[in-house]
Amino acid sequence: MVSSGIRALGRFAPAALAAVLLAGCASSDDADPPAPTGAPTAVPSTAPSPVTTGGAVALPPAHAGFDYQIGGAYPPPEGVRVVVRDREAAPAAGVYTICYVNAFQAQPGAEGEWDADLLLRSADRSVVVDRDWNEALLDLSTADKRQRVAAKVGGWIDGCAAKGFRAIEPDNFDSYTRSQGLLTEDDAQAFVRLLSAHAHARGLAIGQKNTAELAAARVSNGLDFAVAEECGALDECAEYTAAFGSEVLVIEYTEQGLAKACAGWGGRLSVVRRDRDVTAAGGGGYLRQTC
Repeated sequence: MVSSGIRALGRFAPAALAAVLLAGCASSDDADPPAPTGAPTAVPSTAPSPVTTGGAVALPPAHAGFDYQIGGAYPPPEGVRVVVRDREAAPAAGVYTICYVNAFQAQPGAEGEWDADLLLRSADRSVVVDRDWNEALLDLSTADKRQRVAAKVGGWIDGCAAKGFRAIEPDNFDSYTRSQGLLTEDDAQAFVRLLSAHAHARGLAIGQKNTAELAAARVSNGLDFAVAEECGALDECAEYTAAFGSEVLVIEYTEQGLAKACAGWGGRLSVVRRDRDVTAAGGGGYLRQTC
């Protein structure tokens, strides 16, 4: 779909959306908060513990058994220590669980749950849509709009924290590449900094989803680890490891991609192959393989 990876097809029904303001969003100043100078102190983690407010965040255990379950939750396979699940699901018991949030685009059919002016529109006032996923892009072109979108997404982050997730994975960081030139990488980074500040205040780590071209800015963007789809197939894993070290979770969707990821990075990174629909175990088409 884009140079920095192909998102899995697991899509979810929209839920009632909480709107919780981020700290500082009530300011009358139409400027984004200053970029963080670095992520909070990270501490190693192998099992969940109660979410705290502020302070250190626990990163996913590096080079650990990994499963990507955004298409439906099921018991983690033997040896898995890190799981990604949708925000509507419950965390997996006994493992480090990351909360998937569609942060930069609206879920299909959920456009009406956003203020009309928060949907990105082209010159003819039509909504700009990611055609691969039938998702309207959110308008992050001004500080005010970024803060309003972040207030809603912040509510979802709060829900992840309340459920006991350890981290969040905000999807579609690269949506600016599908914005018909209406959004920039600076817009995307200003927005993700709002999310990283909110996640860290809730005691959650936050991952960069794809977008290898922005990995080098991980510290200023406040990002703690990476979730990289098809970095083996696309020869991008080195770009993520240069920025995040071994804190990279790799999802491949082809036999060739898995072989490349395992040959080059299987001894250092968490790598899994899933079916493109990220089907729950027991469903037709379910596939999970590792190095």
